[in-house]
Amino acid sequence: MNTNASVFIVVPSFNEGKQIVQTVAPLLREGYSVVLVDDCSTDETELVVKDLPIHYIKHPMNLGQGAALQTGMQYAVKCEAQFILHFDADGQHDYREIPNMLQPLLNGEADVVLGTRFQRKEDVAAIPFLRRIILRVAIAVNGFMTGLWLSDAHNGFRAFTHHAASKIKMTENRMAHATEILSLIKAQKLRVKEVPVHIEYSNYSKAKGQSSLNSINIFIDLILNKLF
Repeated sequence: MNTNASVFIVVPSFNEGKQIVQTVAPLLREGYSVVLVDDCSTDETELVVKDLPIHYIKHPMNLGQGAALQTGMQYAVKCEAQFILHFDADGQHDYREIPNMLQPLLNGEADVVLGTRFQRKEDVAAIPFLRRIILRVAIAVNGFMTGLWLSDAHNGFRAFTHHAASKIKMTENRMAHATEILSLIKAQKLRVKEVPVHIEYSNYSKAKGQSSLNSINIFIDLILNKLF
């Protein structure tokens, strides 16, 4: 019996046709259930994944990463997933670290596990210098705004129990969802544990990923959401 099938990996994707098969293939080899949420891509994504044994959902319009994650989580919850993980489409995350992310959930130590780049020297060293500085600021901003003080910010590698995922109802469609998730975790009194992860900053992922300076836009989104 494949116990990994009860682990649903939610992969939000927008125009990742060149990378997506390489990202998804090892997840499928490990027997995980992959939920690919295509956020209205305009490239060849739908064509290159059409024969893969995945759960494929396509938004009729581009809504943003936060909306894609919420769609994927709702779907996985309805499928009675035991555990649900967030996994970036651009190849930054290492599928071999998934068991480490799941262990605190399996042990009953946490309801939510968040990846962190700031607990191992080699992981910190891999972060581009400017991003490292901005992340340090974002960590403080997240702490003040959510009341949840963590060692990392905007890390998209996350794991949830079925119960925890069912409690997360994001309304921030775009990148500010990373802070909103923390607020929801705090509000729902979910137990959190951080686990060290390595993020691969390849030329492709850096070109596709959000600009470090986009953190300013995220902060503005958060302030506007608080005001209105």
